[in-house]
Amino acid sequence: MPIEFNDTLVIAISSTALFNLADSHRVYLEKGVTSYAQYQIDHEDELLKPGAAFGLVKKLLALNEATNTQPRVEVILLSRNSADTGLRVFNSIENHQLQITRAAFTSGNSPYQYASAFNAHLFLSTNPVDVKQALDNGIAAATIVAPITESEHSSEIRFAFDGDAVLFSDEAEKIYQQSGLEEFTKHEKASAQKPLEGGPFKNFLAALHKIQKDYGEDCPIRTALVTARSAPAHERVIRTLRYWNIRIDEALFLGGMDKTPFLKAFAADVFFDDQEGHIERARDHIASAHVPTGIVNSRN
Repeated sequence: MPIEFNDTLVIAISSTALFNLADSHRVYLEKGVTSYAQYQIDHEDELLKPGAAFGLVKKLLALNEATNTQPRVEVILLSRNSADTGLRVFNSIENHQLQITRAAFTSGNSPYQYASAFNAHLFLSTNPVDVKQALDNGIAAATIVAPITESEHSSEIRFAFDGDAVLFSDEAEKIYQQSGLEEFTKHEKASAQKPLEGGPFKNFLAALHKIQKDYGEDCPIRTALVTARSAPAHERVIRTLRYWNIRIDEALFLGGMDKTPFLKAFAADVFFDDQEGHIERARDHIASAHVPTGIVNSRN
């Protein structure tokens, strides 16, 4: 019978998000694909350094060490490398002792379609084009960047999410962008009893919540909503999560304040937001991931 991941959190990740491939990418840009391929082969036994999502992946895979049953997390490698040039990536996966065994190598084509085939709950990449294609096809996806200096704060895995256009649809964000804060506040207060539609990361949050329920009180996963909303626009968000039957551990209603100090205080392992300005401010401190969807990004 085919293997299925019915109760497993599946994360698809690009090779450039998992490892720092800046040197080889420079060869590709300056000398072309043939020189790039030869460079990868010549250096295939040279250990690659961690990339933007390496720390997150390592922590997620550690969840499997405490169970003898079906793994809680499966990480899938999706790479624009060929199988030949991708050998260097797999060698580094083995040397870093990462339990990643499944992969798709697409020889230059976008690999986003395989995220769906693997039933991935999330696709992380450094390629904005691949991320946008994944989002357009209903897959939670984000372009990840990491700070120059990372700090290990604990074995907990902490996810921080923006609300509108990430966890929720951009229905309310459209009103804010088109009519301003006053109309947005009026609309959200009037719609407080009406649940928001789900955004691209709703199913990923639901998958995290399922793991949290399985663990109970001692779960190593912690989630936070970090939103520019404030009272009275908070009520609709709270009621929406209640309607979805999804718990979120911490909710920060910041009323337009800079999110970065709060993300640092929460010690997020990764922060998902649809607005590039928030990502740019946070990226020097927190691994941050841009979700290019919703009205804000349609104007770019």
